[in-house]
Amino acid sequence: MNAVESPTAVLLDTVEIKVRWGDMDAYRHVNNAMYMRYLEEARCQMLAKLDVALEGERVAPVVINVGCTFLKPVTYPDTLTIYCYGSEPGRSSFMSTYKVFSTAQGGALVSEGYGKLVWMDHETGKSVPLPEHIHQRLAPHS
Repeated sequence: MNAVESPTAVLLDTVEIKVRWGDMDAYRHVNNAMYMRYLEEARCQMLAKLDVALEGERVAPVVINVGCTFLKPVTYPDTLTIYCYGSEPGRSSFMSTYKVFSTAQGGALVSEGYGKLVWMDHETGKSVPLPEHIHQRLAPHS
């Protein structure tokens, strides 16, 4: 069972991203590297919705690992709907997981991704506690 299927995963945001012609590669489907961009955009929108400032902040999250499983090829034109989940809140981190669906393929699940976010003091280079409002959103009964 992955974190998205976990009963503790909390839906944090839903993001739509349009596939661009240039996102495709020589095999005429979206290049695997583009999925990292799509997940990055979804993650940034999710964090903004959680009132997390990113640019120029001394304390902000960093991604310490990331991955994606490709289930079906995607081609232009398409609009992807990405469901962003959070789970496993720890002292300074949480897991973000993503399910990516294709409008052109009738809402089919085309990929799943993940990334672990750690809150860090960028001046000291050390992790800091997860903001309380985020911890509460991910573990409301703790």
